[in-house]
Amino acid sequence: MFERSIHTTIVYIARQTHDTPQVNAMQGKNGLSPPAINELLNIMSRLRDPTGGCPWDIKQTWQTILPYTLEEVYEVADAVDRHDAVALCDELGDLLFQIVFMAQIASEQGLFDFNDVAAGISRKMLRRHPHVFGDTVYADEREQKQAWDAIKQTERGTKKDDTGFFAGIPAAMPALRRSQKLQRRAAAVGFDWEHWQQVIPKIQEELDEVVDAVTNDESQSRIEEEVGDVLMGATNLARLLGVNAENALRLSNQKFERRFGRVEAILAAQGISLEAAALEQMEDAWNIAKQEEKQTDGS
Repeated sequence: MFERSIHTTIVYIARQTHDTPQVNAMQGKNGLSPPAINELLNIMSRLRDPTGGCPWDIKQTWQTILPYTLEEVYEVADAVDRHDAVALCDELGDLLFQIVFMAQIASEQGLFDFNDVAAGISRKMLRRHPHVFGDTVYADEREQKQAWDAIKQTERGTKKDDTGFFAGIPAAMPALRRSQKLQRRAAAVGFDWEHWQQVIPKIQEELDEVVDAVTNDESQSRIEEEVGDVLMGATNLARLLGVNAENALRLSNQKFERRFGRVEAILAAQGISLEAAALEQMEDAWNIAKQEEKQTDGS
């Protein structure tokens, strides 16, 4: 049942890898990981106990806790962006709890439990790293990446519900990241630009189509479609330049937030609120904020 120790997984890995140092390290530097995880599993089991558990936890389903799971992922990302190790440790714990929660619900339905989740990812990592846990030798990182992709492709082929060339790329994935994954997979079979410069005219073409759609007073859905094509072109350019589009936009969001916060402070020092400020005043403050950043980091 759900309370089975994750130690079973560690034993499995040890058998597969002849008790390597990497496996020993998985048990935690103080050897405390299995008891701590077992305690968490027991807490979750108690929370879901129909007779003495928490009413809120008992009534939850995969669907109802999914928003909380996604929220925890974003909070992990935020802690990473802030280089806050203390917050990261805390947020990783919150995310782990969501995983345990979903596994507990599955266990109650006789589908799988946390041990199955841990054992499954362990087997997958063993399978995908034959150069670490086996005798395979790769010439370089590129060859390793090609082998990794080939192994993943083989895995996709064994999933009965996953069909089609783009199988395995979740529809619910953030749009920018999914766009780059779709493009990367198409590029793997030769459907790609030869160099990044070729994408620039395509983006301009898509921008022109946005202008045409607006000028011709076309439907909002058509305008949305054309704007989407512009974004698709931009993510393609990012991919060809080796830029993660999701990370790039997140950094730009942070920069905008930081600069606008500085705009608010500059105006406040002049006795002007954001609501009362004229556009020209906000633009002047924005330019000051930009100049301050350039002087600070040389950007």
